[in-house]
Amino acid sequence: MLTCITHSPEETAHLAGTIGKIIHEGTVICLDGELGVGKTLFVRALARTLGVESDVTSPTFNIMNIYEAACPIVHFDLYRIESEEELEDIGFYEYVEATEGIVLIEWAEKFPDAMPEDRVQVNIAALDGEERQFTFAAEGELSTALLEELSDIVNPEH
Repeated sequence: MLTCITHSPEETAHLAGTIGKIIHEGTVICLDGELGVGKTLFVRALARTLGVESDVTSPTFNIMNIYEAACPIVHFDLYRIESEEELEDIGFYEYVEATEGIVLIEWAEKFPDAMPEDRVQVNIAALDGEERQFTFAAEGELSTALLEELSDIVNPEH
C-alpha cells in the first residue's frame, strides 16, 4: 500500500503523470472517491502523459470513452450503472480482460466482484481545500510491480 498527499490540482496531475510514465499495457486502475474529488482530473493527466490529445472528459452519461494514445485507453465511469448485467451489456468484461491497452475505471467500488484480479486500486479522499489523499493498493503481479515502481519514485529514501 502507498499513500500520497497532493496539495493542488497541479500536484494531482503530476502524480497521475508519473504513473503515466511507468504504466504498462494491460494495467487496470480502479478509482474511487466522492463526487468531485478528482478522479477525472487524475484520468485526464494520465491520458495526457500517454499522448492523448483529444478532450478527456468523464464518461458519466456515455459510460465509456476510448482514447487513442501510445496504446488504447478505455475509461469507464460506473456511477450510473445499476447492475452487473448492465456491465455485461456495455462490454465491460471484454475490455477489462483484454491485454492490450490500459483500463481506467471510476466508481469501481460499486462492483468489487466484477473487477479483475490484477488491478491497482486508488482511493481518493478530500482533505483541506484542494488537498487530496491518494491511497494505492495493488493486487496481482503486473499491478504490484507498477506500485513498487511508483513507490520507488515518490519515496526514493525508503
